[in-house]
Amino acid sequence: MRLLPCALAVLLAAPVVAQAPAPPSCRPTLAPSGGPQVADSSFDPAVGNAAFAPGSGPRVAIDEAHFNFHTRLGRYAAFARLLSRDGFVLSSSTGPSTTAFLAGIRILVVANALPQSLSGGAWTLPVPPAFSSSEIAAIRGWVAEGGSLLLIADHMPFPGAADSLAAAFGVALSNGFATDSSCAAAELLFRRGDGTLAPHPVIEGRSAAERIDSVRSFTGSAFRVTGAAQAVLRFQPSAVVLLPTTAWRFSDTTTRMSAEGMLQAATLRFGKGRVAVFGEAAMFSAQRAGPGRLPMGMNAPSAGQNAQFLLNLMHWLAGLLEPD
Repeated sequence: MRLLPCALAVLLAAPVVAQAPAPPSCRPTLAPSGGPQVADSSFDPAVGNAAFAPGSGPRVAIDEAHFNFHTRLGRYAAFARLLSRDGFVLSSSTGPSTTAFLAGIRILVVANALPQSLSGGAWTLPVPPAFSSSEIAAIRGWVAEGGSLLLIADHMPFPGAADSLAAAFGVALSNGFATDSSCAAAELLFRRGDGTLAPHPVIEGRSAAERIDSVRSFTGSAFRVTGAAQAVLRFQPSAVVLLPTTAWRFSDTTTRMSAEGMLQAATLRFGKGRVAVFGEAAMFSAQRAGPGRLPMGMNAPSAGQNAQFLLNLMHWLAGLLEPD
């Protein structure tokens, strides 16, 4: 693994921490939207300065072989449209992640993979791995030789399903729900001004027009990195991770731990390749959620820079930002 320059590297050489009590005022009232999450087909993302000529950019495959909650024509349709307009070439990965398949793409996107046993929606512990050991070895080797991986694992059970793949790159996912000190917030805002949006080429973009000042996430998880990485989204020291045994079932006795020092996004170099890990998926979607069909993701009025943030991230994965 190639280390980053000291001025940019964030060394988080710490094991998964022991569970710590949340503040006394923390009462777990975090709740789902109360209705289906569907793609917002009316969201029409614009690209002001496309990175590549149409259809000439890097080949990007969105994983759909592991019962993924987000797919290219489903909840990540806006993700795919935005990248296509930037010149990337999008496809779906519907088979195992083999060396032969990976050789034909530049960037692999894994968003909220699940094992078959949890694909029906009964999300309870234990959570088996979504990827086989041979797939993990293939992906790890492919990245080491120059591939780029975007690994996204949202709230429980998704981190549990992806933890073996993440661990292959020195990332320790927490299989829970990240929230604020009230244990009630379903959305978090990461800002340049308070340091939760860390200094990073993805934040600066290619020009002042692409500079990011805030990013909004919509109920995700937290993780630690056990090697050298660059933080992107940092939690406030008062943030909390809830660890239920069944998704969305909370009580005053739900296990919780402090999220101090944990991240919701980071990047790292691995051999000749690049990896970005995110603990939240909806920030890169455009969905309508709940009975009120409220916007969630890049279409939310409070997430106005999320689309540019995604483009900047993909430019980093493609090597346009912070080139070798």
